[in-house]
Amino acid sequence: MSSPVQKIKEKLSIEDVVSSYIKLDKAGVNLKAKCPFHNEKTPSFFVSPDRGTYYCFGCGASGDIFSFVENFEGLDFKGALKMLADRAGVKLGDYSVEKKDEKEKLLLVMEAATLRFIDNLSHQREAMEYLKSRGLAEQSVKEFRIGFAKEEWRDLYDYLKKKGFSDSEIEKAGLTKKSEKGSSSGGFYDRFRNRIIFPISDSGGRVIAFSGRIFKDDGKSAKYLNSPETLIFKKSSVLYGLDKAKESIRKNNFSILVEGQMDLVLSHQAMFRNTVATSGTALSDTEVSKENVVSNLGLIRRLSDNLVLAFDSDKAGMTATARAGKIALSLGMDVKVANLPEGSDPADLISRDGAPSWKEAIKNSKHLIEFLLNGALKDAGGDMRKAGRIIKEKILPYVDSLSSAIEKSYFLKKISDLASVPLSALEEDLKKIEKDRMMGEKHGESESGIASPDSGIMRRQDYIIRRLLGVVFWQKSLPEEKTDTDRILLEISEVLGRKPEELLETYGKEKENLIFEAEVFYGSAPFDKDLEEMLLHLQVECLKEKLETKMRELGLVESAGEADKSSEILKEIAEINQKIQNIKSGRLKK
Repeated sequence: MSSPVQKIKEKLSIEDVVSSYIKLDKAGVNLKAKCPFHNEKTPSFFVSPDRGTYYCFGCGASGDIFSFVENFEGLDFKGALKMLADRAGVKLGDYSVEKKDEKEKLLLVMEAATLRFIDNLSHQREAMEYLKSRGLAEQSVKEFRIGFAKEEWRDLYDYLKKKGFSDSEIEKAGLTKKSEKGSSSGGFYDRFRNRIIFPISDSGGRVIAFSGRIFKDDGKSAKYLNSPETLIFKKSSVLYGLDKAKESIRKNNFSILVEGQMDLVLSHQAMFRNTVATSGTALSDTEVSKENVVSNLGLIRRLSDNLVLAFDSDKAGMTATARAGKIALSLGMDVKVANLPEGSDPADLISRDGAPSWKEAIKNSKHLIEFLLNGALKDAGGDMRKAGRIIKEKILPYVDSLSSAIEKSYFLKKISDLASVPLSALEEDLKKIEKDRMMGEKHGESESGIASPDSGIMRRQDYIIRRLLGVVFWQKSLPEEKTDTDRILLEISEVLGRKPEELLETYGKEKENLIFEAEVFYGSAPFDKDLEEMLLHLQVECLKEKLETKMRELGLVESAGEADKSSEILKEIAEINQKIQNIKSGRLKK
């Protein structure tokens, strides 16, 4: 009898599951994409429909549908099992564990709170009238599960307690705060009070946080109040509305990023369902690190590289546009900015002028660099010296963020024409900016604010061994080998000074991944010549390792003033260098 895991795998292919999260392209018999688990510009993430597995050549992430959902959704195996079982229509029955873990309990608390807020709104005429006055249709209010938090101090707390949730669970969900010692209210009180509530969901549609908006300005309360980070809510791992937008983003091959929940709901209502919002997440917080912003943008980059920014057209919105836009460019995204009337946000535009005006704003969006350039020239007010200074300081760093040399050349020419600045001067300034950036990357920094990829790269020797043993494992798994794998294995072991069986045991733990790598690299192409080259490179890498050891030894004996030993080591260094040169010139194979 098949287990639930096997039944789920029979009903859901790896292609179906992964493509529901990221855009996959054909690559021979496999599928490829930019890895959803690390930052990269060139796709190195491969999916094998035949094997039902995935593997990333960049970061080493690998597994099946369960591990993919675990990593993408931030779930444990049990959570991924339940999610995929629901999707496949497989009943878990006795296979599921009765005792719910902490994350599941918090999700239940959040769902109960959502239902309470929805019920509250149905009895709060003033809040409903406010939503209608902003242009929200009743169907949109229902679809986005918008609710209301009463003004009472303990309305939600008392409701959840009656539902059987503990003080600890309610507090850990970020729904209550502890009263100060000696306070007359005693115990806990509700975090959200007298606010319209927008539930924030994960990509599977489960409520993990809330954003509460005031609808009566008392001059004291913040416009928005968001859930704190909890066990189930990390600001860098979610965007408001992504659960409802992901299919449309994939279908239309671009996403629209807005600031507020009202902007998003009205954009969806205007049939732009590929819209997501930053509110309540890392992108809305100027204090949040660039690394977290990269993570937020990565959520939509998995679905499409094309992005339209539609933030408020006030000063704060322009700052947010510039910040998010620059990081998005550095991630290899094509970034445009919606053409909004001055002083308007998307919600204002849609509710005032209707969906057609929003469609025009998106249609007439300009590339981020062109948008910033127009703003810079406007600020300069005809003073070309001032314009030149602004361009150098505020525009060229964005040109530097572009990954394509052709794009860089195009925008330098455009800037030169519009600002009447010599192209040669722009090229010279850009070179200085590139040089400064490269100096920063030497110290482990990058444009996106995270460690540069090379800082954690696999040693070349390990990479070569994996490639060679991948072919060995792959060929041995076939009915008929196309090369002498025993000879290859023996040569590897001789170079490394390790027994063949020891190598097979050590790398056997990654056998499936290594076979997948080899299949992706070679497929039906000939590989004998490549194997011989790699064996030579392996010898060179091993000799380089010996050379480094000898250089360190030389430093120690010279410091100790041991002349005899120093001469002996110098002789050994010369011999190693000669062997390396002989291999490189093709005169030596062992």
